[in-house]
Amino acid sequence: LGKIDLNLFVVLEAIFTEGNITQASKSLNLTQPAVSHALARLRQLLNDPLFVRDGHKMVPTALTRQLIGPVRAGLREMTGVLSQLDDFDPKTSRRHFRIGLRHTIESTIFPSLATLICDEAQGVEISTHHHDRETIQSALAAGELDVVIDILVSSAPDIPLRRLYGGKLVVIARKDHPVLREPWGLEAYLAQDHILASSRKSALGYEDQALQEIGRQRRIRVRCQGQWTASRLVASSDMLFTLPERFAETVGRQLGNQILPFPLDVPPAHLFLYWHSNAEHDPANRWLREKITQLYGAEG
Repeated sequence: LGKIDLNLFVVLEAIFTEGNITQASKSLNLTQPAVSHALARLRQLLNDPLFVRDGHKMVPTALTRQLIGPVRAGLREMTGVLSQLDDFDPKTSRRHFRIGLRHTIESTIFPSLATLICDEAQGVEISTHHHDRETIQSALAAGELDVVIDILVSSAPDIPLRRLYGGKLVVIARKDHPVLREPWGLEAYLAQDHILASSRKSALGYEDQALQEIGRQRRIRVRCQGQWTASRLVASSDMLFTLPERFAETVGRQLGNQILPFPLDVPPAHLFLYWHSNAEHDPANRWLREKITQLYGAEG
C-alpha cells in the first residue's frame, strides 16, 4: 500500500463512472494526459490493464469490477469525513446526487424534487437510478447511490430510514365512469377491470395481498411500470387503478380522475427514505435528505 498513491484510485473511480478518459479528466478537472499517466501507473502497480478500450468506451476488467465497490466505499467515507470540516453551500456546490428510485413512482414524485433542487442549487446535478431492493445496502455503502426512496424493505443497522408520504389506499376512475353512478363497495370494485403498476414482472400489488387475505381476487387487465402511465390509462378507459392517496391527488389534479375509497380497511402504504450511516453527518447528504423530506415528509 505504501507504494500506491491513493489519488490513483480517484482516477480509477472517475474512469469507471464516466466510461472514458476524456470525460473522466473533465470531471476531475485534470488534463487528459495527466489522467492517462495516472492510469498507466496504476496498471503497472496492480499488474492489470484495468480497462480495455472498446471504441470510445473504456470497459473495466474483472479486477476493476472487483475493486470498484471497496474503492468507492473508501472514497465516500473519506469525503464524508472531510466534508464535515466545512458546510455544504448549495449555491456554489457542483455535487452530483444519485437517487435510487424505481420506475413505478419516478414520474409521479421526481419532477417536483428535481425542480426544487435545480432552483436552490443551480450547480448541482441530480439523477435517478433503478435499484434492486436486495442490493440497497451495498449500493449506498459503495457510494453508487446517495439515497434511496422506496417502500418499506428489510434493511441493515447501518441503513437509517425515514418515513415519507403515501397514505391510505384509494382508487381512481375516469371522470363520468359508469361505476360512479352505482353504489360503491367491494363488489363494485371487483366487477371492474384493473391496472397494476409494478417494476416486477409477475408480483402482485399491496392491494392484491389484502384481497387474498379475504379469499378474493380482482381482474388485472394491464400491467405497466409507472403510476403516471397507469393514471393516464385510467383517464382514457374504464379501468381502475389503486394507489396511495397522496399520489392519487397529484395525478388527479392533472388528469381529472375521480378518487374513490379503497373498499377494504388496510394499513397505509408509505414510502421511505434510506441512506448509509457513513453519510449521516455529511452536510451535502443531509441537505438532500432535508429537501426530500420537505416535499414528501409524512404527516404526523
